[in-house]
Amino acid sequence: MLTEERHTFILNELKQANIVKTQDLMNALNSSESTIRRDLQHLEEAGELTRIHGGAKRIYQLDSEQSIQEKSVKNNQEKIAIAKLAASFIEDNDVIYLDAGTTTLAMIEFINKWNITVVTNGIVHASLLTDKEINTILLGGKVKPSTKAIVGAPSQNELQKYQFNKSFLGMNGIDATFGCTTPDPEEAALKTIAHQHSATAYVVADHTKWDKVHFVNVCGIEEVILITDSCHKDLAPYKTKTTIWEAEQ
Repeated sequence: MLTEERHTFILNELKQANIVKTQDLMNALNSSESTIRRDLQHLEEAGELTRIHGGAKRIYQLDSEQSIQEKSVKNNQEKIAIAKLAASFIEDNDVIYLDAGTTTLAMIEFINKWNITVVTNGIVHASLLTDKEINTILLGGKVKPSTKAIVGAPSQNELQKYQFNKSFLGMNGIDATFGCTTPDPEEAALKTIAHQHSATAYVVADHTKWDKVHFVNVCGIEEVILITDSCHKDLAPYKTKTTIWEAEQ
């Protein structure tokens, strides 16, 4: 096996298990201990893992949250493709939750059902939905300036009263082990409630959110249907745990 192939195998194992043992890698790759040690040393020097006694563990960094202005100028083509596919799942008479976020915001242009009810915590979302004369409920609470989202205890209490056919959630990080995560505990609380109160929960996220971990867990990836673009280099660890729809661009 080529060195690059061994490195890819090791990193894929880490994505799924977080820790790999030298002996297990020797057996799986039919390689000597010295070869595996060199591989782990190389990957550690490249910042891909941390060596520990008897193997290696995965490393990750908690990314900071970007403002809605920063998010709105990134990966627009991917977001539009994802938004179009996500909107196609909305059916007549649906009651849905539309999370604040730039990808969910892009969905509104493609919603072609008017006899639906939409609950949202996105101020801009509510404005665009009402422009389309869609029955819209904006949650009450405090405004988070960076994302223009309604958050806080009043919005959580209100959301607890509702049940949804479908929810569409934005997410900052998706990871096979650590699940769906976001930096802000208040936004995470709303996402979790919406997910729990939905017959079907979708997460809309482009490929830049894969293999990212943030401060607060919202749910496991096996609890949602993921809608993404087709650019992620290796979806295999995720496809064994959940349903993934890949948008055509």
